Amino acid sequence: MIPSFVEEGATDILLTRDEIGRRVREMGEEISRHYAGGPPLLMIGLLKGSILFTADLVREMSIDVEVDFISISSYRGRSTSSGSVRLLRDLDRDVYDRNILIVEDIVDSGLSLSYIRNALLARSPRSLAIAALLDKRQRRVSEVPVDYVGFQIPDRFVVGYGLDYRQRYRGMPYIAVLDPAEICDEDPS
Repeated sequence: MIPSFVEEGATDILLTRDEIGRRVREMGEEISRHYAGGPPLLMIGLLKGSILFTADLVREMSIDVEVDFISISSYRGRSTSSGSVRLLRDLDRDVYDRNILIVEDIVDSGLSLSYIRNALLARSPRSLAIAALLDKRQRRVSEVPVDYVGFQIPDRFVVGYGLDYRQRYRGMPYIAVLDPAEICDEDPS
């Protein structure tokens, strides 16, 4: 049953607000245990989709963390990655000899995440791990190690909880499947 507040175009709710909240809390506890007693962890959120996940994850951490953001583009208004990754906004902080946690909303092809991971590894961090809320393993083109996974999901186009389609649906408090009739890969301009 779809609640009345489901936005038009979103169909089945895949993950509820409560399910997301429980799993983010578990991930926060697990990450905190791993980095306990060390220097502050630098969490790097990938804009824009990871913003809600990053904020909620930080609130569930029991260790000292710093947060920065990086922005890349590989979708350019499409529902699938173009395969070409472009850096739009770099970090404000130096990652040299730091414990880094990349925070991603969804890993599908792995191309974008692989690009960011390699770019950050070239800057010589002490350690680098990846936390992703959603993982679509069957879409993987580029293998990238994901250390903390919230949920494995089927190969369906999802929106909500920060994930968008052409900047819509980000604010939904749950993750829903987007009606395929709503998806158009033609250039919106």
